[in-house]
Amino acid sequence: MQGLTKRLRVAVILGGDSSERAVSLKSGSAVARALDPGRFRVMLFDPRLDLSRLIRYRENLDAALVMLHGRGGEDGAIQGLLDLLGVPYQCSGVLGCALAMDKVMSKERYRQVGLPVAPDVVLRRGQEDAAELVQSHLGLPVVVKPASEGSSFGVTIVRDGDQLGPALDRAFDLDRVALAEKYLPGREITAGVLGNWELESLPLVEVIPGENYSFFDFQAKYQPGASREICPAQLDEATTGQIQRLGRQAHQALGCLGYSRSDFILTPEGPVILETNTIPGMTETSLFPQAAAAAGYSLGALAARLVDLALERAAD
Repeated sequence: MQGLTKRLRVAVILGGDSSERAVSLKSGSAVARALDPGRFRVMLFDPRLDLSRLIRYRENLDAALVMLHGRGGEDGAIQGLLDLLGVPYQCSGVLGCALAMDKVMSKERYRQVGLPVAPDVVLRRGQEDAAELVQSHLGLPVVVKPASEGSSFGVTIVRDGDQLGPALDRAFDLDRVALAEKYLPGREITAGVLGNWELESLPLVEVIPGENYSFFDFQAKYQPGASREICPAQLDEATTGQIQRLGRQAHQALGCLGYSRSDFILTPEGPVILETNTIPGMTETSLFPQAAAAAGYSLGALAARLVDLALERAAD
């Protein structure tokens, strides 16, 4: 029949096996509900439960929206499978995701392109002098984190030497490699980027953790009302432009595609990049949708834009 447009068949991949499974389920469900049913036919796939079904359906899919946070999603694993299956997806590829997920490797890449980073020490599980090395090179306070986890899992701000050993133990429980960074006080700013090659910087968001939180940790991120977000961030035009430029630079340096969100600390000396997230959360408290909304995107429009970016890459 003339006038009818074929609906695009979109797989929303959510859940998975990482420590961020619950958040992934919320992100994926929110995106699935937001996609216009007149334009999209949405199918949900949870790799923990029905990976084989995804493989069987590969020829019936036009695109995938990967909403897997943490390991299995942001480390490039599912992207490699989708590449083999020939299914376009909205986020960075294997290399971009793997680089961004590994905080040690991403910081090395940041340094190579001149992005400002905090002084750090790389530590390995079983290293007997780890605590002494941190104090001699960085002093206190420091931030201790596992090298490859998302959503601030295993991250500890250490202000007292007695806390350093337990903080390292928590990080090593999650990864064989840990990163200790000099603690830099300042304002927490996040910069969203949308696009493959022509990049759009979204309005900046300032995050102010609640009084019960020392920083923007997992609970502060996902507990409604635990933090206050200001979007657009109340910064002067020059500082706003600088952080947005650094966000685009980080996106390109890591080889990101589709979208990304880079987190910064705005110190008195200027902004310092902390990390880049290649699959930002899409829950009701997530920062990327808030920034997109300030730029005029509803959640449905943002999800549709991500599908378009997946198809754009496939056509290139």
